[in-house]
Amino acid sequence: MLRHPQFDPVALSLGPLKIHWYGLTYLVGFLVGWWLGRLRTRKPWSPITEIQMGDLLFYIALGVILGGRFGYVIFYNFEQFLADPLWLLRVWEGGMSFHGGLIGVMLAIWWFGRKVGRTFFQIADFVAPLVPVGLGAGRIGNFINGELWGKPTDVPWGMVFPQAPDALARHPSQLYQFALEGVLFFILLWWFSSKPRPRMAVSGCFLLLYGIFRFAVEFVRQPDPQLGYLAFNWLTMGQVLSFPMILAGIVMMMVAYRGAKNESLS
Repeated sequence: MLRHPQFDPVALSLGPLKIHWYGLTYLVGFLVGWWLGRLRTRKPWSPITEIQMGDLLFYIALGVILGGRFGYVIFYNFEQFLADPLWLLRVWEGGMSFHGGLIGVMLAIWWFGRKVGRTFFQIADFVAPLVPVGLGAGRIGNFINGELWGKPTDVPWGMVFPQAPDALARHPSQLYQFALEGVLFFILLWWFSSKPRPRMAVSGCFLLLYGIFRFAVEFVRQPDPQLGYLAFNWLTMGQVLSFPMILAGIVMMMVAYRGAKNESLS
């Protein structure tokens, strides 16, 4: 049985200013995504220029932060928002949702595409392989904070989290998600997008893979206490939000490749 290292969530204190590790992981995700995006802009099929990558990063960061916060409030803790509306603005107290962030990024991509004269899927297919880097960095931030732990377990790598309501060994689900949503997701999506694909195929692959990984890890992740299980004593909000992503990803890839096949036959 392992014990969580209990990292200090504050990486650096400069007088009244406190820089948290969680914020730094977001910064790392954005910077590495920006660097990888610049590499992709050098491809002949890139829909944007290297200079435009900086502007796109700003739009995406805005979508992640605003969408992630609003998504958490709406999907996971709407009752607290109704009781205390100003809690929405206290982002330092925690609470970000991937699915909300995804919606925010989709709106940001649409907005940016209109600005530069590109279609939604031209930009979405370009951005999709960059996202797993940020997801993986965010999960490391969750682990440092000792939050979003897993269910009790007797596996040798089970970990005791001091912030948990008991002293039971639990799945370090943050590290599972780092491995799946960060490392493996990046490898598969970067490989898939390294060659020209039909429009919408990369975005569809993104939704499909993330939906599968998130749905699977929810079986060992402790559900949010204010929600618990939604049905069957195992269905979580994360699974409810991820299942439509799996379906949408399958449909989008089928449409993309069917359209490409029809074009080749015409």
